[in-house]
Amino acid sequence: MPVLEPDPPQPQKKLLVIFGLMMAVPAVVAVVAIIAARLG
Repeated sequence: MPVLEPDPPQPQKKLLVIFGLMMAVPAVVAVVAIIAARLG
């Protein structure tokens, strides 16, 4: 069991970063699109 302890946080952290990027990228694109639409 102690051997497995340090491992789980790494893939979980990587997944969290990937998930965060998946959420952040469309949000940023949407904000840029809204600003572009406002500017005409």
